[in-house]
Amino acid sequence: MIIGPFVNGAAIAGGALIGAAVGPRFPERLRTALPLSFGVCALGLGVSLIMKLAVMPPVVLALLLGAAVGELLRFEDRLGSLAVLARKAAAKGPGHDARSEEFAEKYVALIVLFCASGLGIFGSIDEGLGNGPTMLVTKAILDFFTAMIFAAGLGPSIALIFVPQTAIQLALLLGAGTLAPLMTVQLSGNFSACGGLVMLATGLRIAGIKNFPIANMLPALLLVMPLTSFWLGLF
Repeated sequence: MIIGPFVNGAAIAGGALIGAAVGPRFPERLRTALPLSFGVCALGLGVSLIMKLAVMPPVVLALLLGAAVGELLRFEDRLGSLAVLARKAAAKGPGHDARSEEFAEKYVALIVLFCASGLGIFGSIDEGLGNGPTMLVTKAILDFFTAMIFAAGLGPSIALIFVPQTAIQLALLLGAGTLAPLMTVQLSGNFSACGGLVMLATGLRIAGIKNFPIANMLPALLLVMPLTSFWLGLF
C-alpha cells in the first residue's frame, strides 16, 4: 500500500492553505526560527542514516560521481523550469503579480526544496524498497510547517506544489519496487548512508548555513547500489 507520497502531498497543501489564512499574524521571529529547527531535524536524520554504512569507498565514489553528473547536466537549473506553469497559475491569486521577480524566484526555490529534497527522493525510494513510509511521513511533518511559514508571505499558491511533488515521489517509489528483490544488507546500508550524506547537505541548506545544490547531488542515490555491488564483487 502506497502511503508516503499522498501523506506528504496532503501536508504541503494543508500547511499552505492554513499558512495563507493565518500566517500574516505569525510573528517575524517565528518565521525566522522555525527554518533553523527544520534544518537541525534534517541534520539529525542524516546522521542516523549514515550510521547504517556498510562499505565506505563506494558511497564516497557514488557521491563524487553523482555530484559531477548532476553539475554537468545542471539538474537543479532544469528542475527550476518545472516552476514555470505552476508559477503562472499561482500568481493569478490576489496580491501576486506574475511579473514579480521576487515572487518567481521564491516559488522556484520552493519547488526545488519540496520536489527535489534529499529526504523526499531517498524516502520515496526507501518506501519502494519495502522499508515503509517513515521517511516520507517525517518529511510530511517538516513540509507542513515549511509550507505554512512560506505561504504566510506568498499566499495559497504554495499548495499547488503538491502536484509535481506527488508525481515525482510516486514515480520513484514504483520504480524502486522493481529493485526490492535484489537488495542485500550491504546494499541497503550503503544506500541509507548515501541518503544520509545528502540529508546532511539538505539540513545545512534549510538552515541557511551553506546553499548546497541538492538536486545536483541526487544522481549519487542511483549510483551507490551498483557501485557497492561492483566493489563487493572485487573485494
